[in-house]
Amino acid sequence: MAVSDLSTAPVPTLPAHTDPDTDRVLDSGLLHELSYAFGGPFHFLLPHRFDANLTSFRTALSDAGVEGRVYYAKKANKAAVWMERCAARQTGVDVASTPELREALGHGVRGEHIVVTGPAKSDELLRLAVLQGCLIAVDALDELDLLSTLALTGAVRPARVLLRRLPPAQPHSRFGLTAAEIETALDRCVRAGDAVRMEGFSFHLSGYATQPRADLAGELIDLCLQARVLGLQADRISIGGGFAVDYSSAEHWHSFLADQRPEHYHARKTFHSGDFYPYHSPVAGADALRSILAAVPEGGRANLAARLRQTGTLLMMEPGRALLNGAGASVFSVQGVKDRDGYGIITVDGTSLSLSEQWFNSEYLPDPQLVTPSGRVHGGEVHPACVGGASCLESDMVTWRKVPFPARPRVGDLLVYPNTAGYQMDSNESPFHDLPLPPKVVLDRPGDRPRWRLDRRPAR
Repeated sequence: MAVSDLSTAPVPTLPAHTDPDTDRVLDSGLLHELSYAFGGPFHFLLPHRFDANLTSFRTALSDAGVEGRVYYAKKANKAAVWMERCAARQTGVDVASTPELREALGHGVRGEHIVVTGPAKSDELLRLAVLQGCLIAVDALDELDLLSTLALTGAVRPARVLLRRLPPAQPHSRFGLTAAEIETALDRCVRAGDAVRMEGFSFHLSGYATQPRADLAGELIDLCLQARVLGLQADRISIGGGFAVDYSSAEHWHSFLADQRPEHYHARKTFHSGDFYPYHSPVAGADALRSILAAVPEGGRANLAARLRQTGTLLMMEPGRALLNGAGASVFSVQGVKDRDGYGIITVDGTSLSLSEQWFNSEYLPDPQLVTPSGRVHGGEVHPACVGGASCLESDMVTWRKVPFPARPRVGDLLVYPNTAGYQMDSNESPFHDLPLPPKVVLDRPGDRPRWRLDRRPAR
């Protein structure tokens, strides 16, 4: 796989932001030992980065003088270590299934620190949530009726609820209550008496823009004020998730989008640039929360932070990817390399099902790093290669793009995909071909001599 005809034109590249914590792991020699031990792909996790991201969100709330609570969106990564961190830091968890709720409770997260979201929740999930004192985001009127019945027939505490608002700007969403349904729900909450404790409202918006979140949050504050007149508690709102992660620089991202062409992908695969995750975001993570708090909701005069303070309204949020920024990477071993029409085709020991962007008919674009037993490979040459999975499917491409590696990958080298903890590791995983699911390795002390352990949640 010599320098190819692609060298006549720049090969698009998208390097991730420099991350010293991950780089130390890549240069430590540990990854090759783990690859040999597991005999297949694996993920490594950096829990201290979760703690740092959580602190940044809490600091943004404190700096704005706003009372708020952060709930980790559990669907973003199934590892048990995140539940351990939430329990240790008294952090909330957002769950959407009975197994997720049991997992959170089993790792020490208290019921009152859990919010239950998702559509058409099962009777089992609602019953367990009421018994454990969880806060439940109600998505439909019949769900509210069921909760009232559960609380009246044997529960030792009221059903704690938020009413989920259908975003007016996204009227075709299948989630949430319309304005008319909100009015009906408020009436039913009043008539339910002590069986239901209506604590406020919630929403979730698609996309990552901050102003629409501030606008809808302002509407929810108004709804809280109306509900209080009816004698309901209504003292909090949830703005959901959708806090972007900034994977790469603006220069690299915009250059990539401008330069990419079908010939830069295996089999001239084409992607619509609008289907790519926005791998550069000028406002991301806790800075996005700061932007939301500083924005003036539509039709208002004061910014959102001031309105929350003036009305005594608590702000809830449910970040997933943003709490996992920099908190892990995915490791594949090179099983074979072949030359094809001026570029290489690498086959690794796992499948594309372990990088879940494929789920969205898209591609995980940050460049994988080539790692030998001596550490990261550096060089001035360009060796373009796509990356295929170990299955017998033509569509099993871990990376369709011809990545410009700095050296020719060899059997036994590792490809490390950076910053994959948020949604990539396990949202779409499958034991296809009877291959085991990649284990997750927790690095409690990354450095010159990393200390590692297997995540306490067994792979399924």
